[in-house]
Amino acid sequence: MPVPTSFVNSEAGSYSYEPAPRGFLHPSSAQPRPQQQHHSQSPRPRPRPPPQQHHHQQPQQQRPHHHAVPQPVVKHHHLLMPAISPHFMYSKCTGRRRALCIGINYHGQSHELRGCINDAKHVFSFLVRHAHYKAEDIVVLTDDAPHPRGLPTRKNMLDAMRWLVSGARPHDALFFHYSGHGGQTRDLDEDEVDGWDEVIYPMDYKRAGHIVDDDLHNIMVKPLPAGCRLTAVFDSCHSGTVLDLPYIYDHHGRLKGTHVSARARARKASAADVISLSGCKDGETSADTFAGGVAVGAASHAFIKAIEAHPQQSYREFLHNVRVLLHPKYSQKPQLGSSHPIATSLKFIM
Repeated sequence: MPVPTSFVNSEAGSYSYEPAPRGFLHPSSAQPRPQQQHHSQSPRPRPRPPPQQHHHQQPQQQRPHHHAVPQPVVKHHHLLMPAISPHFMYSKCTGRRRALCIGINYHGQSHELRGCINDAKHVFSFLVRHAHYKAEDIVVLTDDAPHPRGLPTRKNMLDAMRWLVSGARPHDALFFHYSGHGGQTRDLDEDEVDGWDEVIYPMDYKRAGHIVDDDLHNIMVKPLPAGCRLTAVFDSCHSGTVLDLPYIYDHHGRLKGTHVSARARARKASAADVISLSGCKDGETSADTFAGGVAVGAASHAFIKAIEAHPQQSYREFLHNVRVLLHPKYSQKPQLGSSHPIATSLKFIM
């Protein structure tokens, strides 16, 4: 399936794509890679750590990469999880469908990645072929885009996130995918138990700065009405709680300790049906690797393969199947975040 080649912004302010020529997949982003120069049977995965330290325009100070991640001080038996919103409603995912896919290889920069652009294009194809999304309702931002509005700059990413949730209604199905660098920075508003905010990095992060988890939550979660589904997939380092959702489940489907402070719990709860699937824990890295000779993100690849192989599965089974695909080559453990308590035996829909 061809991928849209150019991203345009109409006079009405909506986002759409121009038709793509046949066979679009730039060799720079999708061609098979040369044979790796080591003797294992499969290429060695490369982590997607935060880029090197740099000066942001925001007041946050980037966390040094060599520091160990502090562990939450809240123990499981002392949990005080936020109460579910009285207006909460599960989504039937029968309404309008809209998606945003972002893949950033950071061409020409230090810590350049290889598989993120492919991830965005593969997820686009998966959504159209298997999840009933229409190509004209999907925005794709990659740093090989020929049109300036198709580049994953900080401004374009924030604009596209706002487009994704604009006009959302009950039982709509929204989908967000990000593949690129992730990191952590000092928490300045004291809403994180461990003292660190999670961040993602636009292609122009050195000039424009990163995007912090509080902003991701405020833009893509807070505006949603009850019964609207947002499924967000993050294939980046330190992404376990990057959408700042109050309920976190491990790859066994077990509820984990809260990562937000007591003061922040009420603010993070939502009446919308929001699910976040992260490729790793907050303290882990996410691998950049190869599948079939093509550079991909390990988590993005596992996400697609788990659903293609098991169209009818529960949340717990889905997490398990993703973990099975990642293990034993990758140590990263997928995480499930939610805006509400969920029975992980329920059928996974998106």
